[in-house]
Amino acid sequence: MKTKITLILLLICLVAKTQNSHNYIKKDYVLNGYDLVSYFNNQIMEGDKNKFTLKYQNQLYAFVSLENLKTFEQGPEKYIPQYGGHCSYAMATLGKKVSPNPEVFEIREGKLYFFHRQKGKENWQNGDTKALKKQADMNWIHITKI
Repeated sequence: MKTKITLILLLICLVAKTQNSHNYIKKDYVLNGYDLVSYFNNQIMEGDKNKFTLKYQNQLYAFVSLENLKTFEQGPEKYIPQYGGHCSYAMATLGKKVSPNPEVFEIREGKLYFFHRQKGKENWQNGDTKALKKQADMNWIHITKI
């Protein structure tokens, strides 16, 4: 009986871990608590983790204002970054998750992309962006199936 309970608890932990394992989470918040809506308002702001937080798909998001939180709630898919917020260039060229710098990003065709360094962003923008995006998309599909 004790072994059965232990196995069930391990399975629950494994399922919980896999639900959260693809987005870049630092200090319990997606993208270290930066307000994803603020990027689309030409601002880069860290959200107020004490006031304006939202749990969406078992992940914590922070916002600078109640207005931004409500905006996110109305259409979260618009604001959630590509590749779980990991470096887009690394996803395309290395096929793996590399931590982003929340201040190195671009919005292209209404989608939010992050990069580890400015050089990666420049390589992404100056290269064949469509081919890089296609490769990153394929790599992301492979990674999220694991």
